[in-house]
Amino acid sequence: MKTSPPDQRFVPALGFHWLTPYYDFVVGAVTQAGAIREGLIQQAQFDAGQQMLDLACGTGTLAVQIKHRFPAVNVVAVDCDRTILSLAERKANRVEVTIQFDHAFAECLPYPDGSFDRVVSSLFFHHLTWDKKKQAASEIYRILKPHGELHVADWGRASNLLMRGLFFPVQLIDGFKNTQDNVSGKLVELFEQTGFVNVAEQQSFNTIFGTMALYSTVKNS
Repeated sequence: MKTSPPDQRFVPALGFHWLTPYYDFVVGAVTQAGAIREGLIQQAQFDAGQQMLDLACGTGTLAVQIKHRFPAVNVVAVDCDRTILSLAERKANRVEVTIQFDHAFAECLPYPDGSFDRVVSSLFFHHLTWDKKKQAASEIYRILKPHGELHVADWGRASNLLMRGLFFPVQLIDGFKNTQDNVSGKLVELFEQTGFVNVAEQQSFNTIFGTMALYSTVKNS
């Protein structure tokens, strides 16, 4: 595991460090995680020889699934939480797939310009303030190759009043200001402001805690 400079403060995956070991169970129970991962993988359309980054990889489920299905894709996974990275590494080792796991923050990624063909991210952006969202999006743009693609799964604009109400517990745990960007549909605006083109919400899923959306976009040059 590569490491970054000393840790900053961050919000753990489920809001509290003590809940981290239960991340897979909780996310699987409340977000249609399997269908969302499958949708994200199909959307990204990986090809042999591509360089792929799983940003804020959590316990590594998505990265492991991609590497297992596309062994000729070079998979790198990064997260700012050392504890959850350890869980991800153990998961990859159990199924005997080779993934490079790195410790870093999304606002300061340790990769050269134009390193990746694809960046994927799941349930990450809603943790960030608007300023940090902009920093993370700029870093993604920097490390993508020309015409490289970003594919994101995260909480999106509520599809109806029921979904908006169900999202309230997520906001209680993860914060109202940062999650409001998601439920207001501002991720499209975020990526467009960064310089990405062809920004689109590809599909959405209604879950017991609100609407999950899949986004895609392309680096223009």
